[in-house]
Amino acid sequence: MSNDDETAKADGGTASQSETVEDERFEEHPLEWDEPENNDKAPGERDSVSHRTEKYDDRKLVTGQAKYTADYEERYPDLAYAAVVRSEIPHGRVTGIDTSAAEAMDGVEAVLTPESDTVPDAKYTSAGQSYPEPSPWDMRVLNEHVRYIGDPIAAVAAEDRATATAAVEAIEVSYEEYDYVTDPEDAFNEDAPQLFEDGEVENEIVGHDYDRNRMAHIGGELGDVDGALGDDTHVHETEWETIRQSHANVEKHTSLAYTDEDDRHVLITSTQVPNHTRRQLAHLFDIPIRDIHVTKPRVGGGFGGKQAMVVEPIPLALSLATDRPVLYEASREEEFYAMRSRHPMKVKAKTAVTDDGDIEAIDIYALSNTGAYGSHGMTVAGNVGSKPLPLYSKVPNVHFEADIVHTNTPQTGAMRGYGAPQGTLALEGHLDEVARDLGLDPVEFRRRHHMEVGDLDEIAGMMGGEGAERRIRSCGLDECIERGKDAIGYDDLEQPAADHLHRGIGMALSAQGTGVAGDELGAAQIMMNEDGSFHLQVGGVDIGTGADTAFLQIAAEVLGCDEADIVVKSADTDVTPFDYGAYASSTTYISGMAVKKAAEDARERILDWGSKLLGEPTDNLETGDGTVYSETSGDSVTLEEIGYEAAYGDDEREHILGKGTHCTEESPPPFAAQFADVTVDETTGEFEVHELVVAVDCGVAINPGMAEGQIEGANHMSYEMAVSEGITLDDEGRAEVADFDEYGLPSATETPPIESILVETHEPTGPFGAKSVAEVPTNTVPPALSNAVRDAIGVRIREMPITAEKIKARLDERKD
Repeated sequence: MSNDDETAKADGGTASQSETVEDERFEEHPLEWDEPENNDKAPGERDSVSHRTEKYDDRKLVTGQAKYTADYEERYPDLAYAAVVRSEIPHGRVTGIDTSAAEAMDGVEAVLTPESDTVPDAKYTSAGQSYPEPSPWDMRVLNEHVRYIGDPIAAVAAEDRATATAAVEAIEVSYEEYDYVTDPEDAFNEDAPQLFEDGEVENEIVGHDYDRNRMAHIGGELGDVDGALGDDTHVHETEWETIRQSHANVEKHTSLAYTDEDDRHVLITSTQVPNHTRRQLAHLFDIPIRDIHVTKPRVGGGFGGKQAMVVEPIPLALSLATDRPVLYEASREEEFYAMRSRHPMKVKAKTAVTDDGDIEAIDIYALSNTGAYGSHGMTVAGNVGSKPLPLYSKVPNVHFEADIVHTNTPQTGAMRGYGAPQGTLALEGHLDEVARDLGLDPVEFRRRHHMEVGDLDEIAGMMGGEGAERRIRSCGLDECIERGKDAIGYDDLEQPAADHLHRGIGMALSAQGTGVAGDELGAAQIMMNEDGSFHLQVGGVDIGTGADTAFLQIAAEVLGCDEADIVVKSADTDVTPFDYGAYASSTTYISGMAVKKAAEDARERILDWGSKLLGEPTDNLETGDGTVYSETSGDSVTLEEIGYEAAYGDDEREHILGKGTHCTEESPPPFAAQFADVTVDETTGEFEVHELVVAVDCGVAINPGMAEGQIEGANHMSYEMAVSEGITLDDEGRAEVADFDEYGLPSATETPPIESILVETHEPTGPFGAKSVAEVPTNTVPPALSNAVRDAIGVRIREMPITAEKIKARLDERKD
């Protein structure tokens, strides 16, 4: 027995009590996970999973045969086209709408205002989230009280696009103008113009204070941060700022609405959340859910921007008014000022670090600009803390706080990374600065504190409430760091020959989630045809990521058939099982596990019929290569033979079906280590990024090619956050961007080479060991590039974007 144990006994058994508490935590959050035996396959045993299978829709996409929402217009000869009148002032009240000229135009079928019969008067949130919705109901379909330049006021349906546009331009709107505020810090002042009056918001969120334009206030603490900020620690404070970023979807927000022959309302729409949209429309229009049918064709990019019911109510209201199909396709200009964007934020970071380099405390505060409405405002801000902070699970004292504030600017929403990019910039940039100030290696400084297998993530519990703690069962961070260092040449950096050029490497770590713990649901059904082929119906939503392909690979791995023998139908609320939709990096993990369960359910019946045909017990049988075979005798029967026997047998018959539903309290984090190699010209501040390297632990990659594509796309989006101005606004909150030429999205020639590295671990809670991959590399380029500039020339850029002008200004300040 150690001296510590002796002391504990003398003090009344503190050690044993502590052990009991830890034992209870292990019972609630065990390290070992009771997973099915077939879930952990060695690479050589995988037939479909982990192979670079061709994406299910690739050929349709490259040949132009894939159908997007707007392509369905040719099916409806009586189709009408929608256009929207939007506010031209940042804040005020509509006092008059003169629609007479528009209504008199040939080809105009309907003009709707807030007073029209088919326009709902109910309040709602556009956020496509679970129920009850964690966003305030503060929106109306058409508005009299307008809160930003772009708020919808009236809508038109006409026989063609040109007429609809002309009708909108003919409508005259008069306003009573109010004072407005565009800066979140100013909006938070008690004397600032108020966006919402008493009673204007339903489903108010925790910490709201509309007198100060605060939509929500959230926070949490682990340990005692103030107590750790003592005289014996080095206290560092920094402040960071992020941009208003556009999703830049190639396909614009598009929705087609009509009423079918059964008086049911059909929406063909580009959405990430068909079932949430159906529920929201039912609430808004007071229609039973059974009478709304939402179907999603191919989607030309979502990235969170279509995780919201952004445009669907307008074509539905116009369709009800005209009794004909109506298509609304947003303009590219509307995409930039009237749809959604990433929340711009100011984030403060503070740490207390000992002389030995131990982090005693981390404190993060975020001020988030949610724009005119609160869609996704609280949950995005929460992720500023709940995603990056758990990376450093060994830090004993952690505090996070956020204010989410309204301004008279375009509304923000969900976007890839969902708050984690803003928090990762602040935390990873801050820790890099701390390490350099203390003379510590930035990589090793992180390694001393970062998360490892076996850690209990109490920080997630701090932010997510009771039950949100999680045991870390897979973590490849060390391998990510080592492989990233090797790929970037971290230890072999050569300086340029010219004295005015300086080269540096920066790095950043990142963690994300895999779904939302305790708040997800996916379902799937598999039907076996008589020839041994299958139809897979799954509620999971493929928004261009390749989810349908991953579903096929998971099902084929279980069933022992070729992927080509499975036809997938996804995301149609009339046909496919229920699913929350494509967000929070949940699709492969949640919906994929539902597919796996459905395939296993069908496989049981297939083995039972194989047993009848082979005359052997099912325990002897296995599936593979399109057969059921005996591991004992070597005899086999094809899936086709089983299919025909089950459907047409003499003695008994069965339609072989498999069903699966999956929900979980787990949300295992994927991890990434990002490296950026940059050379900076100290005379001008100009810089060249030579390479970006990002190593990602996503568990087992179901399709490595698709995973690499996700990583590279996410890293490009992250690079844009680091070097692009984003959507800039004038003094009235008007977007100064109308098309891609003005937006500054880095082109292929402007983007440095991106090397993606897959680090395989095994996550026992995921299908065949998979975790998420789509968001975690979105978080890391801004801090890594800021750290690289700091490494090269010793100055720090904390306000995104990083520009030559800012670097030169910092260099000049240092000279002064």
